[in-house]
Amino acid sequence: MVLLDPKILIGLFALLNLWTFMLFGVDKLRAEAGAWRISESTLLGWTFVGGTIGAYLGRHVFRHKTRKAPFIKSLNNIAIGQAVLIAATTGFLLG
Repeated sequence: MVLLDPKILIGLFALLNLWTFMLFGVDKLRAEAGAWRISESTLLGWTFVGGTIGAYLGRHVFRHKTRKAPFIKSLNNIAIGQAVLIAATTGFLLG
């Protein structure tokens, strides 16, 4: 199937992470301006569907959501869950 072509999957993954990164940047700008914000559930939702790298980069580059303990815990739990899922589906955990 064409959609499962590795180049397409890598491209989609890159776009997803770029989008998530940009959401963190936009939310930081809105926070500084006192404007309407992007909800934490939206940020975590995009992280959950595969934007984990973009989320961590966005937090670092924009210095955003770095002191929100519940948000950080949720972000870390998503990353751990994804790592376990990748390990399990690639056979890493099966030895």
